[in-house]
Amino acid sequence: MSGIARILLARGEEVSGSDARDSRTVMALRAQGAHVAIGHRAENLEQFADAPTAIVVSTAIKPDNPELAEAQRRGIPVLRRAEALAALMAGHRVACVAGTHGKTSTTSMLTVALQHCRFDPSFAIGGDLNESGANAHHGDGGIFVAEADESDGSFLVFAPSVAVVTNVEPDHLDHHGTEENYTRVFAEFVERIEPGGVLIACADDPGAAGLADRAEAAGVRVRRYGKAVSGSGDARLVGYRPEHGTGVAAVDLGGERIDVQVSVPGEHMAGNAVAALLAGLELGAPLRELLDGLAAFGGVRRRFEFKGRADGVRVYDDYAHHPTEVDAQLRAARPVVGAGRLVVVFQPHLFSRTAAFAGEFAAALGLADEVVVLDVYGAREDPQPGVTGELIADAVPLPAERVHFEPSLTEAAPRVAGLVRPGDVVVTMGAGDVTMLGPEILAEVDRRTAGER
Repeated sequence: MSGIARILLARGEEVSGSDARDSRTVMALRAQGAHVAIGHRAENLEQFADAPTAIVVSTAIKPDNPELAEAQRRGIPVLRRAEALAALMAGHRVACVAGTHGKTSTTSMLTVALQHCRFDPSFAIGGDLNESGANAHHGDGGIFVAEADESDGSFLVFAPSVAVVTNVEPDHLDHHGTEENYTRVFAEFVERIEPGGVLIACADDPGAAGLADRAEAAGVRVRRYGKAVSGSGDARLVGYRPEHGTGVAAVDLGGERIDVQVSVPGEHMAGNAVAALLAGLELGAPLRELLDGLAAFGGVRRRFEFKGRADGVRVYDDYAHHPTEVDAQLRAARPVVGAGRLVVVFQPHLFSRTAAFAGEFAAALGLADEVVVLDVYGAREDPQPGVTGELIADAVPLPAERVHFEPSLTEAAPRVAGLVRPGDVVVTMGAGDVTMLGPEILAEVDRRTAGER
């Protein structure tokens, strides 16, 4: 939502809105000229002399929200976030990145690489770029790069000329209901590709590979990336090596051997970079400058973001909130740990997702040396009887003394500080307010260290 506001403000529009609490995002929007109220009230629609011409709502807004109800009573048009974003794309060549995982990182890599090529794309991403600190920008390059969110199917309003699908596996079943429905919405997304456009898909993911095969059979041009590709227009990943918290992917691109330097760890991130490379080439960017741009990519906030160090303990924060993401990020973190231990503090996101994937979450968390599971961050959902973080903690395949269920967020930082020792790496992980714990853990470690002297 803040990204849409940023672009509208840059285009000279008057923007107001509201949020549940103050934040650095709210402060940044105010600095750009937006009027932002704290708390949702019908009178917030009166922040300007003239009535708003449209109301844009996120998927988190419930039907009984007082501002939404007041807008509907007045007959003010109400747009979903994706519909507003699609309107902002008008007149641009559009590249959309979709997938169950990796879309924020891939979109960000593509954006930074294009900026390095001096293309100045407009963009809207689900996370803040470390380079600019922003999640959106109104550019002058005639290209619009956007993360395409499948959670509620609203990405079906987009009509990209370049579409990237990183992977397809069950998620957001609270909205889609079944795995079949979830898969079907990606097929419908591919049908939205403009005539003459291209689908870029990961050949190593069964869901994305099947989607690519069906699209190709229907006449869509397809370029694949991954280990399991061989076509002349494909990018085959022939090797990967970690290097001091970064990584290098060796790629066969149409018979040419190239190295793709990635500044963030993990083979899954290298795959995202190769997807971004193919998309950049489709948008007309030169290969060598794209490679330089990918090497310069500084990461995205909350994607294995380094938060600090205290008494030899390093703390990172990550947005992973699906079992596959947790598994991939913990594997990527292992080479960073070195001789210490990998300690993960995981907060489940959504009761429905916790109930559906508790066993898979537990298996992924078993890759750590020490695990602290918090209670569920419910977000837009009401609690479900019997569904707590303890469902996951009880199933983690580690000795019981190395798995801890901590239902109180306020007690989490002291508990983690009491577990760690110099050389450990702590990763706070999840899509909720677990992100606040990193600085608290560091402060608590410092406090305890000072008390021991």
